[in-house]
Amino acid sequence: MVEIVKKRPQELTRAELEIMQVLWAKGATVVHGILDEMPEPRPAYNTVSTIVRILEKKGFVGHKAYGKTYEYYPLVSKEAYARRYMDTVLENFFDGSVSRLVSFFSENRTLSAEETDEILTMLRGRR
Repeated sequence: MVEIVKKRPQELTRAELEIMQVLWAKGATVVHGILDEMPEPRPAYNTVSTIVRILEKKGFVGHKAYGKTYEYYPLVSKEAYARRYMDTVLENFFDGSVSRLVSFFSENRTLSAEETDEILTMLRGRR
């Protein structure tokens, strides 16, 4: 059976997401600044530099040049990316139904009483 994905905005690879997490946390920084925040074993400088340039081509990152040094900064906020990503998940896996999404998580993941209360509080606040 062939299924078609409904919407597919640009998604980040695992390596791209790891670099974006650093940029979202730090704001603007140079490649060495990104490397300093990455866990061991750290990738090579050239690897991070290449991934940052790919992120720039995809429209996720911008830069300011200071001579030969480039300072990179996020063009897409973490919240905006998360919203777009979750909208895609919602449409592709749950037919746009938030109740199906919540049902999926409640059936497949143990929710604490605090999490359940937080969800109910959020939902009541939206009405």
